[in-house]
This record gives sequence, structure tokens and C-alpha cells, in this order.
Amino acid sequence: MTARGAVMAAAIVAALAVTTAGQESQDPQVFRFRTGVELINVTVTVTDANGRFVSGLRKEDFRLLEDGQEQQVTHFNSERVPVSLGLVVDTSGSMEGERWVSAREALNRFLFQLLDRDDEVFLYRFDNQPELVESWTTDRERVATGLARIRPRGATSLYDAVAAAVPLAQTGRHRKKAIVLLSDGNDTNSRATIREIKSMIRSSEVLAYAIGLDTQAGTSPSWGGQPSTPTYPPPQGPRMPIPLPFPIPGRTSPPAQPPRSPSPPPGSTNSRGRIDDRLNVSALRDITDESGGRTEIVRFARDVDPATSSVADELSKQYYLGYSSQARKDGQWHTIRVELRDGRHLVRARKGYMALP
Repeated sequence: MTARGAVMAAAIVAALAVTTAGQESQDPQVFRFRTGVELINVTVTVTDANGRFVSGLRKEDFRLLEDGQEQQVTHFNSERVPVSLGLVVDTSGSMEGERWVSAREALNRFLFQLLDRDDEVFLYRFDNQPELVESWTTDRERVATGLARIRPRGATSLYDAVAAAVPLAQTGRHRKKAIVLLSDGNDTNSRATIREIKSMIRSSEVLAYAIGLDTQAGTSPSWGGQPSTPTYPPPQGPRMPIPLPFPIPGRTSPPAQPPRSPSPPPGSTNSRGRIDDRLNVSALRDITDESGGRTEIVRFARDVDPATSSVADELSKQYYLGYSSQARKDGQWHTIRVELRDGRHLVRARKGYMALP
């Protein structure tokens, strides 16, 4: 190429760059819309009329709608995949005695028998305020040791604990992210509100589950109106995770923890909880239902173990649907509805997402 030709080529490239920049600055919304297509992940649980999980479904069996418009499902998986799971455990004074013994035994079984080796876990406890006991790890012994050191005390900062756990769950390295919240009381000490928690859940892809221990209940209702003791058998044998062709989110440092405030002295109003600290079932369902998770209420401490087994079983038997959304990043809530084309079974999935800029 001659020197003159090289100069002309450079001029053309520069002119194209200026034109492109001008077009983008004049219509930034179009530019962001064209490059803002993102994969929306939807975890789906399918059960029959008796609450049993339904297996063997195909991508063609599902119908997925965003804002009432059917979407093309581009990614699908029906196998067990690794999960990034946060345990968020009430260790307030009202959990002393049999409740804490049963909870700790159930959580240890969850860790060592019901999770797969590639699943990662973190542990939050909460009483007067939340405390990160163990950050992301695949070492079950470290989490179990953290559980063994806990002594229940103080009030119940349930909402603050969820507010701390959800952002950490979002940093998990696996596509499926979830938290399991275990509590026996209503929130008595949080700065966060249930409205803020619901907004946070809506802005994340975290599945939220809650196990509520309501020993004052006259009956023992659970999700879907079924008996509190689950009928699902626990997962049998180890499952080999199947890798999915999805980008793995980067890991960030866990949020800084504020200094723990001293616990009230024994015998004070909040040291063991008050009579009016009755479990707030409605609040738990507000936390869990829009995420695609669920709340299960048990009446006796011994039922915590089958309840955690039920959650672990569900996490191992879900379907994954992914679709490319072209919705603008308008900061608005966009609804998601998942249906089965034959309509024979019950479907549970996240109810929407926030299209954050």
C-alpha cells in the first residue's frame, strides 16, 4: 500500500469512529437496548397434586411468559446441578435447649448427607444482629465446627440477617443460588424492613426457603396445606453434577460485618424472647414466595430434620429454564410466569425480575 493509500485508509477509519460515536451519543437508549440482551435464569419446581416431585419433563413441556408474552426457552436442564447455599440460622435466646439441639443435628445432616461434594456453603447466625460464622466453603467440617461453637442468646434480627445473606449468596460461584432460613420467632431487633427485604429478593436470583418452628401453633400447617412432616424421601446416594454452559459469576468479598453488640443479661426482656415474639408466618412467606422458594412451618423441634431434608430434596430435583430477555434496563419489575402446556401439575418459579440499569 502506498503512503497516500495508508493515509486515506486511516482517515476512513477515523471518520467511521466519529460517526459511530455520534450515533451512540445521539441515541444511547438504542445502543443499550441492542447490547443489553441478557440471559434470565429461572429455576422451576414441578409437583403433582399430592406434593410429589414430577420428573422426566422436557423443554417442550414448558411455557414461559415475560410480561404476558411467551418467550423462547433457549437453555434447559433437568439434572441435579451444584448449588451455592447460604444457611441463615436463628440463634436467639428462644432457641435454647431442645430447639437448638434439633436444629444443629438437622443442619449437620443437611451438610454431610444431603448436599453434594461440589456444593458450597456459608453460615450466618443471628441474635441481636447477624454474624457471618463461615464464608463460602466446601469444607463441611468447618461449618459444623462453627455450629458447635454457637450458644443461643439475645433478641431476633431476622430481617437484618436476610439483608446480609442475600448479597453474599449472589456472589456464589454456581448458577443455582439459595438461602435456607431457620427461625422460631418474629423479628424483634432489625433495622431492615420486610419491604426492603422483598425488594432485595426481587433484585436477585436467589431462591429463598424458610423453615419456621412454631411451637405455639394450635395446628401444624405447612406449604400447600400438607402435613408438616414431608412425605418426600431424602435424596439417595451421591449425585454427579452436570456442568452447564452458563457464565459463572465472579466472586466478591463478603460484606463487612459490624461489631457485635452485647447480649442482654439473662432474665431481661429479650434474653429468651417474649410471648409476643410468635413466629410471623406471613413475613416468612413474603421473603420466600416471589423467589420461587417456599416456607415450611413445623410445630415440633423434631420436625426440623425432615423439613431440611425436604428442602435439600427439592433443590436436587428442579428444572432450569433460561431465556434471552430484550426488555430495556428500565429499573422496572417484569413478571415471569411458567406453565406446563398440559396443565396437569403444579409449577413454582420466581415471579419476575427487576431490569436494573
